[in-house]
Amino acid sequence: MTSQELEDWLKTNESTSSGWSKDDGSGETIGHESGRHIVEILKKNPDKVPSGYDEEDIPHMRKVVSYCKRHLAQEEKAKQDVERMTLNIY
Repeated sequence: MTSQELEDWLKTNESTSSGWSKDDGSGETIGHESGRHIVEILKKNPDKVPSGYDEEDIPHMRKVVSYCKRHLAQEEKAKQDVERMTLNIY
């Protein structure tokens, strides 16, 4: 996903209405704020030059990668559970 695609998606109702709300009363979700941060990172360093990241960028990118990895693993497990249940029914 490009920075523009992510930025466009962040403007949709789907992106603003899902996820955990922040505790600051803003109504923005944690994931939405994280997405905006990723857009900023992608725009300021479009060529992904390692020296183009600042000391806040790398930890945030690692956090996002960990989140994605964890949720993709959960999704795969859920698919396997459904397949097992389906096999047990037939």
